Amino acid sequence: MPRVPVMQAVVDVLRSEGVDTVFGCPGAAILPFYAALETDGRIEHLIVRHEEGATHMADGWSRVTGNVGVAVGTSGPAGTNMITGLYTAQADSIPILCVTGQAVSSKLHQEAFQAVDIVAIATPVTKWAVQVKEAAQAPWIFREAFRVARSGRPGPVLIDLPLDVQRQEIEWDSTVDAPLPVSTVEPHPPRVERALDMLLAAQRPLILAGGGVVLADASAELRALAEYLQVPVQVTLMGKGALDDDHPLHAGMTGIQTSQRYGNASFLESDLVLAVGARFGDRHTGALDVYRGGRTFVHVDVEPTQLGRVFEPDLGVVADARLFLRALLDLARRRAAGRTPGEWTERVRQLRATLTRREDFDSVPVKAPRVYKEINEIFGPDTYFVTAIGLYQIWGGQHQKVHRPRRYHVCGQAGPLGWEIPAAIGVKKALKHTEPAAEVVGVVGDYSFQFLVEELAVAAQYDVPFVLIMLNNEYLGLIRQAELPYGINFEVDIHYDTFGTDNVKIMEAYGCAGRRVFKPGEIRDAIEWARKEAVATSRPVLVEIMIEREANTPHGASIDAVREFE
Repeated sequence: MPRVPVMQAVVDVLRSEGVDTVFGCPGAAILPFYAALETDGRIEHLIVRHEEGATHMADGWSRVTGNVGVAVGTSGPAGTNMITGLYTAQADSIPILCVTGQAVSSKLHQEAFQAVDIVAIATPVTKWAVQVKEAAQAPWIFREAFRVARSGRPGPVLIDLPLDVQRQEIEWDSTVDAPLPVSTVEPHPPRVERALDMLLAAQRPLILAGGGVVLADASAELRALAEYLQVPVQVTLMGKGALDDDHPLHAGMTGIQTSQRYGNASFLESDLVLAVGARFGDRHTGALDVYRGGRTFVHVDVEPTQLGRVFEPDLGVVADARLFLRALLDLARRRAAGRTPGEWTERVRQLRATLTRREDFDSVPVKAPRVYKEINEIFGPDTYFVTAIGLYQIWGGQHQKVHRPRRYHVCGQAGPLGWEIPAAIGVKKALKHTEPAAEVVGVVGDYSFQFLVEELAVAAQYDVPFVLIMLNNEYLGLIRQAELPYGINFEVDIHYDTFGTDNVKIMEAYGCAGRRVFKPGEIRDAIEWARKEAVATSRPVLVEIMIEREANTPHGASIDAVREFE
């Protein structure tokens, strides 16, 4: 075999694994990798302004493509800056690879400059963290990293590259190499039989579709099963888009915050829940005694240790979501168990038609539900949305409609502030070959916007257009609400002349445009302007909507506040 620089072999692996874009920031300890990346010239690289931003860009890229997103940084603080992104990806089951440079191997025990044990630091928030100690191992470790990231419950990995290892040559021939196979988790047939028996025996069954359905690309199988058996479907926050919100069998969301009134009501009337790819997060379940009630639970997950983690299901099934749904549907068809709409489906539709939340507010300041009414009416079903953590995540869960899988991207568990801008960049770059004209929209809060706002410079530099819609209550939202029960008197009062929070001017400082809206009637025109401006300038454009400072967010009892349903 020919002898090649080891980093050339690594770049060959990245390309063959389907990586066409890398997000990162060069530094001395990672330069051999960058030299190989430049020599190859077939992988686009975006230089970020902060390494955390690189991880969130890789995260957004992965959520759209289903492939492993790649973020790169140098030694020391570059790696530690990536920890939040690794945790976010781990919490939401997103496969990303972080590559870090490292001091030379002989200096690691001497507290050399920027030499930190990043493997030890990253281990709790990754599926695998490893340092390459022998150059000949490098391409194989990268192959294994991609296999691990994709296998079972997807998640992040980290590879640390000492500088001396990066400088070596190895024998390598990319023409006789290929990705490692990823095994699929087939459902055990007797458990599929039992699950179908339980589903058919129930009088008021629900299917609960979690993020695992989206990750497994199982939306078609979910819809086919629900329609064949006429079982209503609820989604979790991470599962939004698994079934079209406008589908007749869509039964909303259950939860203590991101929920619909009809979702909570239909859940409380159900007698069996078939949960597929859902982990029973605490913001979904609320109080477990209410959530469980007298209902029967079948829990399907690709990761065995998820079963029984929150509570013991009546039946657990270890399987890939798509393979399980396909097997269940095939079995139901063999039994000719198809059903027509009945009393239960009609009851769910009645709840959905009556237990709604008002959105047509015309008052000033703007009420948040009105913003989502406009979003639902303006943007088409193929729009890609990103949103993060705070009151606007709650409002989005309650009000925003999603019609396709992999179109609604939210950091559901870790909740890092500032996620939206870099994630939107990653989402847009993921579409460069398949849907270059697709619209990407970030829904943000005034507080989160400030955290990684410097990544706007990346979007401006590399011509990455998207629309940002900001809900600005000038109040730090949930933080201020959380202070009140403790009697904290610090008055959070952000004005445009303090803390540099004239957000339109911030956009302009990065060469981007923005417009501020005060009245409900101005929202549509401003958003339509932003859509055109983003295309014309190939840069992010902001619509900042000034909403009321305090609001009754839930608009009804949350699932854990209900002890009896009448």
